[in-house]
Amino acid sequence: MTSKTGVSTAQDKTIADDGKVVVMDDFVQSRNAKAALDGFARGLSQFKRWRDDLAQAIADYQSWVEQQGFSDGEQDLRVYELIEMLQSDKLTVALVAEFSRGKTELLNAIFFSDYKQRLLPSAAGRTTMCPTELRWDEKDGPCVKLLPIETRKTALTISEYKRTPVHWTTMHILKISSAEEVREALSEITKTKKVNMREAQELGLYDPKQPADKNAPVADGMVEVPVWRHAIVNFPNPLLKQGLVVLDTPGLNALGVEPELTLNTLPSAQAILFLLAADAGVTKTDLDVWSNHVSTVKGNPHLVILNKIDILWDELHDDAAVAKTIARQVEETARTLHVDRKAIFPVSAQKGLIAKIKGDTALAAKSGLSVLEDKLTQDLIPARQMLIRNRIVHEVSGRVESSRGLIESKLAGVNKQLGELKTLSGKNHEVIQKMILRMRAEKQQYDKEVEGFQLTKAALSKQAQILLGHLSMTSLDELIAKTRVAMNETWTTRGLKNGMETFFSGTRERMEKVSFESDEIRKVVEAIYLRLHTEYGLAKIVPPRLSLLPFVMEFKKLEERADAFRDSPVTMMTEQHFVIKKFFITMVSQARQLFTECNTASKNWFQAAVSPVFAQIQQHKATIDRSFEALKKIHENMDSLGERITELEHVRQELEKQMKTTDVLLERIHRPLSG
Repeated sequence: MTSKTGVSTAQDKTIADDGKVVVMDDFVQSRNAKAALDGFARGLSQFKRWRDDLAQAIADYQSWVEQQGFSDGEQDLRVYELIEMLQSDKLTVALVAEFSRGKTELLNAIFFSDYKQRLLPSAAGRTTMCPTELRWDEKDGPCVKLLPIETRKTALTISEYKRTPVHWTTMHILKISSAEEVREALSEITKTKKVNMREAQELGLYDPKQPADKNAPVADGMVEVPVWRHAIVNFPNPLLKQGLVVLDTPGLNALGVEPELTLNTLPSAQAILFLLAADAGVTKTDLDVWSNHVSTVKGNPHLVILNKIDILWDELHDDAAVAKTIARQVEETARTLHVDRKAIFPVSAQKGLIAKIKGDTALAAKSGLSVLEDKLTQDLIPARQMLIRNRIVHEVSGRVESSRGLIESKLAGVNKQLGELKTLSGKNHEVIQKMILRMRAEKQQYDKEVEGFQLTKAALSKQAQILLGHLSMTSLDELIAKTRVAMNETWTTRGLKNGMETFFSGTRERMEKVSFESDEIRKVVEAIYLRLHTEYGLAKIVPPRLSLLPFVMEFKKLEERADAFRDSPVTMMTEQHFVIKKFFITMVSQARQLFTECNTASKNWFQAAVSPVFAQIQQHKATIDRSFEALKKIHENMDSLGERITELEHVRQELEKQMKTTDVLLERIHRPLSG
């Protein structure tokens, strides 16, 4: 399904007083775009620069590794994966609200005021249940990707469908300057259709046991359902280009029938904005959304936005009286939701949008949007940076330090050789012959050591296979099979409880086994490093620990979200088999992803812990071999002594230069986010 379409950046659109879209020229567009880069936009821009600089530093490290001959196929591949992770990193903000809370206006005001148009249609109605992601991926170009509602009949989650693009319908937006075409493509998101009751039940969108107000509208035996299950709007907005993703999550209806939203999508966002309307207060459905789907998500900021405060602005009252009225409503909202009032932000999205378009600073301040944007900047960006530091910077800096350790060992060997060779000046052949005999004995002894180390390496590899086996898909499938037995195939909340206990106790057991195995491996590697340092004077490198804490915490969060879903009034009251099955499928899918990531992290840890020590062993062997050959050459021709000393002096200078290079790389990798 393709709309007519071309890309043009020569013109843009703005909202006139009558709601129509008019064209701006390049000059106005450029001026407004620059004016928009403040607050959250500026913070996001700085974060992107930091992320890009980090990716470049890692790429420079990899180039240096290849130049120095330290390359290792598997480790090189991992470095390229880390660079790709940084380049594709996104910062996600989820917006959750029931209908008629001013969500579309808020999206325009916070994220898209510089583009001067409403990107998302604001159609009312309970059937508008299609979660929508606004993002930018250059390889796809401007488009709207739509996942058919019929995919709900399958066992695949939305996340899994994202990896199979063949199932999506794509509407390309070739002419961005055409307001009509953009509007036409985006209006597709809200489309609905009528299906019979049996079809609606198969889709999980109709339950005859539920009261009429809990189901989709029914007329003449037909049920109105959304055409699309999920939408991705790929749009070249400046903020989206910098890595922002805005997740527009519809209200109670969508959250109730798509457990994946509560179990995976919302928790994966860096912040959740929960939107209320000042003219409605906290309604029953608002409270249901908050209690069952938002407040249960742990680990990311929850900001409550009290929108439409402009209805409280009264020209017959002064600003102080209006401020008191707004403060009372904030206090009441805080009491109802059981949150700190500091987490509630009174705003007027509509007035904020108008203020940004017109450049009215007084109105912008009064709208409250700048305070909200500052909060987003303070909470989201440092938290995301810390996550990248924990996952990527820690791993890469460990690799750089290991490389530095190899250079340090090599430098120590060169200095030792230089010291010995300089003492040979003026010595006779007999003295050199004795030194050759001593070095030959050392070489033979070390060659035997290398054979022993190779046996140790093989044993460690077997141990690693056992470790990784606990995190394999085979192991997970065994756990899933046990979970199904525990559930007795009843697909009820009781069966769900039994299955969850089996499932999460199984994940904990596997994590404990992995921790034990990794500690045993690390002890062996530490012993080898200590021996090399004590007996041969090589640099003492400290092998990294395998930290499973991030994955343990992710499983803990998944368990908490699963408990919240199981104990929610929606599940307890309905025990709708379709929704519970979907929940189980979602939980298993997310666990499968966690197992895969944990397996990869463990494999990378093993390589990072073991590879440097054996590289150090081989490097020392090569140094001994070269020294032995050089000494024999000197014995044959004393004139070559000076040449060898000069050669080693040059090698030492080069190694010292490499040490400085690693110091600079470490400084770049650990560089803080600039203000």
